[in-house]
Amino acid sequence: ACTGIENIDEAITLLEQNNWDLVAAINGVIPQENGILQSEYGVETLHGPAYGPSSHSAAASSAPSSSSAFRHVVPSRQIVERQPRMLDFRVEYRDRNVDVVLEDSSTVGDIKHILENELQIPASKMLLKGWKTGDVDDSTVLKSLHLPKNNSLYVLTPDLPPPSSGHSGALQESLNQNFMLIVTHREVQREYNLNFSGSSTIQEVKRNVYDLTSIPVRHQLWEGWPSSATDDSMTLAVSGVTFPCHRLTVGRRSSPVQTREQSEEQCTDVHMVSDSDGDDFEDATEFGVDDGEMFGVASSALRKSPMMPENAENEGDALLQFTAEFSSRYGDCHPVYFIGSLEAAFQEAFYGKARDRKLLAIYLHHDESVLTNVFCSQMLCAESIVSYLSQNFITWAWDMTKEANRARFLTMCTRHFGSVVAQTIRTQKTDQFPLFLIIMGKRSSNEVLNVIQGNTTVDELMMRLMAAMEIFSAQQQEDIKDEDEREARENVKREQDEAYRISLEADRAKREAQEREMAEQFRLEQIRKEQEEEREAIRLSLEQSLPPEPKEESTESVSKLRIRTPSGEFFERRFLASSKLQVVFDFVASKGYPWEEYKLLGTFPRRDVTQLDPNKSLLEVKLYPQETLFLEAKE
Repeated sequence: ACTGIENIDEAITLLEQNNWDLVAAINGVIPQENGILQSEYGVETLHGPAYGPSSHSAAASSAPSSSSAFRHVVPSRQIVERQPRMLDFRVEYRDRNVDVVLEDSSTVGDIKHILENELQIPASKMLLKGWKTGDVDDSTVLKSLHLPKNNSLYVLTPDLPPPSSGHSGALQESLNQNFMLIVTHREVQREYNLNFSGSSTIQEVKRNVYDLTSIPVRHQLWEGWPSSATDDSMTLAVSGVTFPCHRLTVGRRSSPVQTREQSEEQCTDVHMVSDSDGDDFEDATEFGVDDGEMFGVASSALRKSPMMPENAENEGDALLQFTAEFSSRYGDCHPVYFIGSLEAAFQEAFYGKARDRKLLAIYLHHDESVLTNVFCSQMLCAESIVSYLSQNFITWAWDMTKEANRARFLTMCTRHFGSVVAQTIRTQKTDQFPLFLIIMGKRSSNEVLNVIQGNTTVDELMMRLMAAMEIFSAQQQEDIKDEDEREARENVKREQDEAYRISLEADRAKREAQEREMAEQFRLEQIRKEQEEEREAIRLSLEQSLPPEPKEESTESVSKLRIRTPSGEFFERRFLASSKLQVVFDFVASKGYPWEEYKLLGTFPRRDVTQLDPNKSLLEVKLYPQETLFLEAKE
């Protein structure tokens, strides 16, 4: 329509030469005068690679038809110059990040060639992952993937051995380890056992401690950090803390403006304060800014990704993220969370056989509570608690941090437990979280046995779990007894029903056999009657068709035949000697002996008359003047 080219091969060749860029291909063949195409719809600026001298001449010769076709099909659209779009990629490979900037007309292979120079890895050995679309290969043009401005990718090299550097391997191992920091709060003489991954930073530790102790990061005075831990941005893996446990002490600085040097003079051990203290924050209170507002608000959001996405459509997907995030924060030793909806958890826990039923434990998480970190690391991740929950409970979890998720759970709670329980949870303050709900399924409804708040100990939590288990066990024994009695009654009823069914089947089979036999007898009788009626009709017809028997005093030659039946009876009849043999056959058939079933035998000599030609006369077959014949059934 734009160029007037009707040859499909030529059009495909043009597109291939312009890398299937439609605008570039059109610009290469439409007549150009200093890059400007005049049309009745305005001035259109055309840029792009020329197809070649021959193409220009060919296009020029077809200019009138091309311009007309172009104006008719796309009257309101202008072909304008397409500015290249730049895409930013951050590519992660092991412990390195490489930033790549390319035009969207580049291919995936171009990214690999750049990474090949940066990472010193052959492009053929790379697997570039992280694409949001489907299959992607080296020839894929970035523009066809419809990528955003900023993108994150990562490189896998399964065909290459891991780096042989012992230091790099040890560092990676340390980043994956979980460190137990035993932090003593000096003023109140209280210890906190905190689990952190090796990739957590010192600043994250201090922000967590602020949640527990209410000491702002800039006022924290530390003892026990290694001398190598000189920067709050350092990870625990490289800070030099002892694995798996390391003891620290924290207290409040006597003066907000106390410097790191003054702290070190007062302590024999290595002291460490946050890099965020200094003159910039000494007078923060003068502007009405509280310590918590400046350093504590949204600290949990800054240090961690959310446990659960907000407004998750699928509860199973939300629980998958919850489990993964819980493992990344507190390690792999934690309760096995049921993946699925709350209704599915009910089904799993309450609606099986009585012997297989379990209690349902609902863990309600809240990132803004100061008790959450301690409860998760010390209570839920304790081996005794994990083992007891896995054996006796179905554990389901939900994150109450986001208001949308909180409202969604309260709706589920009202539907399954009633408004009283929902109101109880609704009135819980943030600092009372996390909550542990113990649910027992009953015949008519689901009963909440216990609501355990976060301010508890491992022993107290275990005791309350065991107390709930005792109540459940008593109920379960009653349910098992009732179920066994019910199954026994049902078994007896099933056996009776089965015996009755077998009896009915036997009676029905006997009755059907009798009916079949009677039906068969009736059918055979009908066939016999029909055959007899048919034979009688044939006999009567033959009898009526016989010529009259000649008299003894007839002047014509008469043959007298005497016929003996298989039963020993005799019957006689006179026939004209000129009569055909068929007349004798019809006479015998009229007496009830059709020649198809019986043969007529002569005596001297013995011969089978039924084998003779029925059209010959009696004289010709020598049955004149008299003859004795006898009937014999055919085999």
